[in-house]
Amino acid sequence: MTEREKRLEGLASMARTDRVMNAERHDLPTMRAVTATRYVSPFREGGSLPGLIEADDDGLYVVKFRGAGQGPKTLIAELVAGEIGRTLGLNVPELVFFEVPATLASGEPDTEIRELIERSAGLNLGVDFLPGALPFDLAVRNIVPIDPILAADIVWFDAFVANVDRTTRNPNMLRWHDRLWLIDQGAAIFPHHRWQKPAEQGRRDFSAIKDHILLPVAGSLVEADGRLAKRLRDEDLWAIINMIPDEWLGEDSQVGGPEAQRTAYLTYFRARLQTPRPFIETGERARTATDVGAIDPDRATRGRRRE
Repeated sequence: MTEREKRLEGLASMARTDRVMNAERHDLPTMRAVTATRYVSPFREGGSLPGLIEADDDGLYVVKFRGAGQGPKTLIAELVAGEIGRTLGLNVPELVFFEVPATLASGEPDTEIRELIERSAGLNLGVDFLPGALPFDLAVRNIVPIDPILAADIVWFDAFVANVDRTTRNPNMLRWHDRLWLIDQGAAIFPHHRWQKPAEQGRRDFSAIKDHILLPVAGSLVEADGRLAKRLRDEDLWAIINMIPDEWLGEDSQVGGPEAQRTAYLTYFRARLQTPRPFIETGERARTATDVGAIDPDRATRGRRRE
């Protein structure tokens, strides 16, 4: 077995090691590892320029590059929030560790893409490509009804992981096989861009929830809290956090090296689960407000709600 194969195997089995609390006795989150074989095309809708890439398992993945402008924190948020969503029973496309060889850039004629691949050589994040999926459109809810319980669960999830980017401007949801799928969780866990006191940051409410695209059609967030909070065990959170590769973490000026940062993530999420949960009160108050989902007529940007 080569050194690269050993590394990928180690990453794929990390959540089953002793340091994630007796994984042999629990069904804990895990991730596969694959290697890029062919760059297919870029996605130019966003600023990070993810790519559609074929892997050595013959699958197609939307690859988020750690060399993109937003940096590895976006990949960490995508990984952690995505796996928390899956643990809660929400539909999130499979995430994989995605090894990008430096040679993948050699035949790319586009300078911007070639340089991005070169900067990202090594470990990146892949998201399973959903062929034929359609972007979510709240305007067609009368044709394709939205389950208020599911909507409330998604709002709860986004409030828990502090995801500021599921709005009318960026729904970041797809309809695929008659189900809603959550994508692009890279804007979640925004406190990790500047850790201060993770326990205190975890106790803060989430005022951005008022802009959530599903809030006007969501059921009770109090009831969603009763359904979802109990599904997140410490061992689940620790298994997910321990999947973050050291090379994505580096050294944080506030909290220290990779292990200290993992502890910060766990401390943050444990604090968010402590009762009473402030983000529930804030979210429920916004959900039941008379102007929930209202469009601000003073704004030039169409579809932007009040802030």
